[in-house]
Amino acid sequence: MITKQIIKKTQRRFSAAVCLGIVLLSASGEISAQDIVDDIVDDQAAPAQADRDYSFSEVVTESVTGDVYSDKAAANWQDLSYSNLFSKGWDKPWVSPPNGGGGAPRQGWLNSYDGVFYRLGIAIFGWQHDLTNNGDGYTGNLSNYTPLNQRFEITTEIPVTSNRGAFGSDSQTNFGDFRISPRIILSESKNVTQSFGVIFRTPTGDVFNGNHVAAITPQYQFWANSWKGLVVRGGAGFTMPYSGDLNRTGARSTFDANLAVGYYFTPHDFTPIGDMVWFVSTNLSQPIDNRAVNSNTFVSLTPGFRIHLGQNWFLHGAVEVPVTSPASYDYQVLGGIMKVY
Repeated sequence: MITKQIIKKTQRRFSAAVCLGIVLLSASGEISAQDIVDDIVDDQAAPAQADRDYSFSEVVTESVTGDVYSDKAAANWQDLSYSNLFSKGWDKPWVSPPNGGGGAPRQGWLNSYDGVFYRLGIAIFGWQHDLTNNGDGYTGNLSNYTPLNQRFEITTEIPVTSNRGAFGSDSQTNFGDFRISPRIILSESKNVTQSFGVIFRTPTGDVFNGNHVAAITPQYQFWANSWKGLVVRGGAGFTMPYSGDLNRTGARSTFDANLAVGYYFTPHDFTPIGDMVWFVSTNLSQPIDNRAVNSNTFVSLTPGFRIHLGQNWFLHGAVEVPVTSPASYDYQVLGGIMKVY
């Protein structure tokens, strides 16, 4: 009996002390009743949000059409690693990943490997000066990036080409070879993203323009930012044509590599020159088959820029200059208009 009375007195004193402490803190302005309520609500809501189970259709729908750029969505981003490649991220909607450790956004550049996932569409125009010593060539490409969950994305490309071909005197404009690329995130942290994808090229274009080739291109890609606005990205892979007009187009099996370095100078909302980045991208292509007598290495440098115009519209520009010879063109001017949605 005495023990029970002591326990009850202790409980009453503890409760009174807690209440007194809260009153004193409230009076001093350190804490308010609303703060206490908010903390309790947050503590109860956070686990529920993080542990929410999504159906397959919910994951895809949220990834493709959901608000993936809000602060609420950002709370659902999570680190991904090689160790949980097959167990984490597949059942969660994609959300726009955070800026890197240095504060640079995860964005794409012309003529550079992506490395990261996006949800956007971009139209790119190219002008190739003196293509194959037979006049200028023109290219257009409509690309769409569609993430389906935090690990998986589909990229599609619809190209258009216009040139005189290798020996023609009149130019032709035709659709090029349609490409589709499934991609997966190998690992992603705040500072680094690593991905792997396979580009499937289909022979839908016309051989006159150097198309009608079927090929597969597996690629490893990365993106990194840990110091201020400096971003380093790149990767490597192989292009392996296996069907189509291989002889007439001169298609070769090649080892391909890319390394690009850029620096961001302005914040996102500093429109119409927000997210201003200037970069230089280096591309290498080395034939690895015996389909021709010569196997000349191709290397090019592409200085370029990207800016945020406003309302998630972006302008791209670049000039690719081959630094090895022979090259199929003197230089190539690239421009792009992009919408993030």
